[in-house]
Amino acid sequence: MRYIEFGTQKAKISEVVAGLMRINQMSVPELEVFVDTCLSEGINAFDLADIYGGGKCEALIGELLLKRPDLRGKMWIQSKCGIHTDGFNYFDFSKEHILASVDKILMRLQTDHLDSLLLHRPDALMEPEEVAEAFDILESSGKVLDFGVSNENPSQMALLRTCVKQPLAANQLQLSAAFTPALDEGFNVNMEIDAGIVRSAGTFEYCRLHDIVIQAWSSLQYGYFQGVFFGVPKYEKLNAKIDELAEKYGVTNTAVALAWILRYPGKTQAVIGTTKPERIREAARACDFTLTRKEWYEIYLAAGNRLP
Repeated sequence: MRYIEFGTQKAKISEVVAGLMRINQMSVPELEVFVDTCLSEGINAFDLADIYGGGKCEALIGELLLKRPDLRGKMWIQSKCGIHTDGFNYFDFSKEHILASVDKILMRLQTDHLDSLLLHRPDALMEPEEVAEAFDILESSGKVLDFGVSNENPSQMALLRTCVKQPLAANQLQLSAAFTPALDEGFNVNMEIDAGIVRSAGTFEYCRLHDIVIQAWSSLQYGYFQGVFFGVPKYEKLNAKIDELAEKYGVTNTAVALAWILRYPGKTQAVIGTTKPERIREAARACDFTLTRKEWYEIYLAAGNRLP
């Protein structure tokens, strides 16, 4: 496993992150096996959100930590807040909502702090002064050690940073070999083709400039939650290329797909949302090798992209 230094705490956390969005159907014994497998493979980063399973995902981790208090010191735990589910989903970065959300998160997790808190998607009604007040309180109380965002572009992050004094440690963004709009716009600057449409405004580059970790979510999926691209006829060439490289490196297609993400320069993590221990073992192998530049571009092109 490879590790990065994260945020102000310089925590050494794994490049592969265990995404816990789907653990609400697991029992505590099943979750214990899963977490132990992650740790045995060197995966010590765990990602949650207060809306996952309506809070049940966090509560299950809390039950596990109550049963196994020895695990808390081994687990780097991140959660997200900022989405209301009151009849429909909408966003709220108010001071009151952030503070109340973190208190509930900590109660469900049965822990006294989060290693990282992300704001969950942008809130157009955000007042950066309120976010700054909330972050200051959370930092001074020791409830949150590092802070970040998700799915934000450079302007949104810059607006937040006009008031927030804590560094933004991470930005969680959708990226996979079959989902690359942020890369496409970079390859096709000033070209009159759809691939040149600016959708992220240089978000990846902004993150690298400001030492912000890119956490890739839906790392094995295509579209917006349309499913894993393995075995999908639309991505026959992509799968063939990934399978070819999997044979070369002696790993599975999962490892190659994640290695493609981790090949991006700067601090990058791949979030994998499996609940199966065997898939975790496969994912961990993504850090055992590094794709060549040519192989990275071969995968990009095999997904149906073009280079100018």
